[in-house]
Amino acid sequence: MTSPDPFCRLNLRRQAIVSAARKLFVRQGYEQTTLRDVVDEAGGSLATVYKLFGNKDGLLEAVVLENVATSEALFQAAGKDGALPGPTLHRLSEELSALFLNPEVVALVRIVMAQSISDPNFARRFFERTATSTRIALERLFQNWQECGIAMDGPPSFLAEMFMNPFVADLHTKAISHGSGIGNTPERLRDRTDFFLKASGIGSSA
Repeated sequence: MTSPDPFCRLNLRRQAIVSAARKLFVRQGYEQTTLRDVVDEAGGSLATVYKLFGNKDGLLEAVVLENVATSEALFQAAGKDGALPGPTLHRLSEELSALFLNPEVVALVRIVMAQSISDPNFARRFFERTATSTRIALERLFQNWQECGIAMDGPPSFLAEMFMNPFVADLHTKAISHGSGIGNTPERLRDRTDFFLKASGIGSSA
């Protein structure tokens, strides 16, 4: 019986640490969670945490980037199924709303907001590695449609920004207001996506 590859073992340990940190940050708060707490929850050692993430801020970045990878995967999958833009964007609206308004994600965004106020460098890194990469992944989806002859009124970069902005606003509103404000009903999501399709000129091709 062969022993597991060292890289695989380290990757599994990394995932266990990220999962434990996510749970603890959400449950008891970022400031109240120590790296020792994370190690006690995940197993392993502090040396491994420092080796993989550098410090607690690095661990928080890793936790947040998991969500970014999830949203990017949604866009990549949408580009492979061959569906028309209209149905695809309606489905993405539902998936993004469910992802962004997940209570754990909202709690993490509150942590990121607080951390960004006290650490501008963290804020810049967070924006560059999350918002920018997510927008680029969606921009590629619009580019692919454009290359396939789908008409659209505006460059893919602009349309990607316009499509994403309401979901980011929903997330920030939920994080700040703790749930008060406009409810994101299925009807509202459909109306919002229909409005985008019409305004972008994609609706006539969808």
